[in-house]
Amino acid sequence: MKHFKTLVITSVSAPNLPLMEYADKCKLYGIDFLLIGDVSSPVNFSLPGCDFWGLDRQRALDFEIAKILPERHYSRKNLGYLIAMHNGARLIIETDDDNIPMKNFWSERNLIESGIVLEKNGWCNVYQYFTDEFIWPRGFPLEYVHEQLPLLEDLPRAQTLCPIQQGLADSNPDVDAVYRMTFSLPHFFKKGSNNILLGKGSWCPFNSQNTSWFHNVFPLLYLPSYCSFRMTDIWRSLVAQRICWENGWPILFHGPTVYQSRNAHNLLNDFRDEIPGYLNNARICTILEELDLLPGENGIGENMLVCYEAMIKMGVIGKEEMRLLNAWLFDLPKTYQLNSVYMVEDTTRINL
Repeated sequence: MKHFKTLVITSVSAPNLPLMEYADKCKLYGIDFLLIGDVSSPVNFSLPGCDFWGLDRQRALDFEIAKILPERHYSRKNLGYLIAMHNGARLIIETDDDNIPMKNFWSERNLIESGIVLEKNGWCNVYQYFTDEFIWPRGFPLEYVHEQLPLLEDLPRAQTLCPIQQGLADSNPDVDAVYRMTFSLPHFFKKGSNNILLGKGSWCPFNSQNTSWFHNVFPLLYLPSYCSFRMTDIWRSLVAQRICWENGWPILFHGPTVYQSRNAHNLLNDFRDEIPGYLNNARICTILEELDLLPGENGIGENMLVCYEAMIKMGVIGKEEMRLLNAWLFDLPKTYQLNSVYMVEDTTRINL
């Protein structure tokens, strides 16, 4: 039985406590659960309530991108998004295999939400509205971490369409290697904080660890492959924000709905993989701001091509990315096939 909500995770782990929790609760709440494997995934992975896609099953998909998507990369999650869309999902929720859902993770998500609006403020460390401690999200330019934010009481409140919603994570939140090597964790955000609606002219990276995507923005789920592993979801978030500006859609940040029990990481390796972000994230956004993009949902595909072309010209993403992006735009359900330049005669092939 297929549902309108789908949870997508990529993992090479055997069934662990978070995955088992997601499988049980997805059955309870009527949510499809897609788990996308990779080269190191267990050969005989089995978890009731979880629809596992190993490499052999992925390769059999009749998606153009399945033929060329790199292995051993987080971007294989793109296949999970496409499967969910073709199965009729209207809401895609994503997280990781080391995040433990809280009770409120399973609360209803609404496309129209209210919150405090932050616009035309440049770089905004949104985490600072959820805590009294000094902390910043992964991908935030280090040169701006001390920038002062407007007081909440001085900002307007609005109710609007919020098709991308980023939830925070308690205990071991998504911070960069510099933070982890210089500050102590765990960290717990304040309860009952206001939603923050990050609008046009304000930047803050968001991640793929606790994020809800409504059908309006499904094309923007695309994760680039020809870049650092630690930047793929961050650079996706910058492209998504810039395109959402053209449609008047703010990025909604809300309080924690997961605890992270972080998988083992080598922090120096993380630091190395984050260097392209430390050096380029502010410059990327300056260039994205200068682009002439199209308003409306029908312009999303063309806008993605323009944004990623700009990042390739900057030298932060490899030129091979455009082949993948065009395949992605072609593979989208017809509802979302927006101005792709990728020409293949048969646009109906899909075998799930």
